[in-house]
Amino acid sequence: MKRDMEIVFPGGKKVDAFYKGFKIETDQSERSGGRGSAPAPFDLFLTSIGTCAGIYVLSFCQERNIRSDEMKLILSTERDQKSKMINIIKIEIQLPSEFPVKYKEAIVKAAELCTVTKHLYNPPVFDVCTKIQE
Repeated sequence: MKRDMEIVFPGGKKVDAFYKGFKIETDQSERSGGRGSAPAPFDLFLTSIGTCAGIYVLSFCQERNIRSDEMKLILSTERDQKSKMINIIKIEIQLPSEFPVKYKEAIVKAAELCTVTKHLYNPPVFDVCTKIQE
């Protein structure tokens, strides 16, 4: 199995990841015992969904020479009252008035190509284990 990421614990409620040459810092909110010095891991999960949809929207526009500087995506969530789990994730693509009407449905389809979201439709199996360091 390929070793993709190393996770370390630098102190407090911080948990950092080293991945593809990047250091990705996380921290819990003050309410959750952290210092709020970085996004919480769940924040990065939601961010990965929004930015993944965003790269597909951006690529769609770039391939058609459509300006994207006035566009944005708004990600909203709704939680189930009982489970407290998110049960709806809405991504609204805000288009400028000059956006070609003929592409309105197609840009939604482009956003739906997001690889992160596709993994949620068919989630991987998680295999958590331990190993004593030598």
